Amino acid sequence: MKQLLLAAAICACSFLPAKAQQPSTFKAVYQLNSDDDKVIRATLRNISNALSDPRLQNKLTVELVAHGSGVAVFLKSKPYEQLLQDLKAKGVILVECENTLKERNIARSELFPFIQYTPSGNGELIIKQSEGWAYIHP
Repeated sequence: MKQLLLAAAICACSFLPAKAQQPSTFKAVYQLNSDDDKVIRATLRNISNALSDPRLQNKLTVELVAHGSGVAVFLKSKPYEQLLQDLKAKGVILVECENTLKERNIARSELFPFIQYTPSGNGELIIKQSEGWAYIHP
């Protein structure tokens, strides 16, 4: 038991957070495919936290890709407009999957007018990852 406590103390004391040295800019794509309010709010909060990280400030480009049940975040009937507007004002790219809209018979007019569209949410994620974007699925 003493050895475990000592090892934990050594590890905790020697930890240093990662430094943003290279590259000079960062790109992250967040996936949202849940309509659970806690998941949606956590995802939006995670994006905001990343943008506020002093190591990443003015160096981070973020895209939020919603598909499947995640379309809920962009519906005018849901309570997320101000949170999304705040993220958009910080430069976050907000993207909805057109396949989801077709499959669920959702018109673009039901979504906030400041949303962008991609033919396929999965395709967007695949392409972004192949371009070196960090992929995050909270």
